[in-house]
Amino acid sequence: KNRMLICQDMKQSLADDPDLLSKIITGDETWVYGYDPETKFQSSQWKSPGSPRPKKARQSRSQVKVMLIVFFDISGVVHHEYIPKGQTVNQHVYKEVLIHLRDAIRRKRPELWSSGDYYLHHDNAPAHTALKVRNYLAKNKVSVLPQPPYSPDLAPCDFYLFPKLKIVMKGQCYDDVDAIKQKTDDELRRISRESFKQCMQAWVK
Repeated sequence: KNRMLICQDMKQSLADDPDLLSKIITGDETWVYGYDPETKFQSSQWKSPGSPRPKKARQSRSQVKVMLIVFFDISGVVHHEYIPKGQTVNQHVYKEVLIHLRDAIRRKRPELWSSGDYYLHHDNAPAHTALKVRNYLAKNKVSVLPQPPYSPDLAPCDFYLFPKLKIVMKGQCYDDVDAIKQKTDDELRRISRESFKQCMQAWVK
């Protein structure tokens, strides 16, 4: 019932304000690995009945990895950063990330910054909903869109950006964190503005 009410509210908000999509900035965090196995579809290959069984690459993820936090809107990536090794994303770290995000909005989306008419969307992870974070957002008058619990299909990062980013990296080996970051940066730049627009449109449908 909560999920249904939130979705109905979102659709009504969009009906009331046709420009709502251009005012939403959504974000989340994910691990990016030095090696992530290919999907079954990626690793499949044609073979004749008499040919030997194809060799399979190792199926375990690399221990070399980095935590990526990224925020985007209908026009593309607004801000992204990497969490230092050994650091967890707690409320204190996430608040610092939001400070960096607000600075990025000021620089990259001056029209949203000057009007203050924008919305933050993130999921219900403990770091995102902690009192310290909620107080910071309230103090800076940042409106937050609700997210139903256990609904990754309603989180654009989970159903769109992260799969699109990682699919081209699966089956590839990156020796260190710097190589992972470089490839991630390249792929974030490669994803077109039109793709972000289509994602946000699909989200509200």
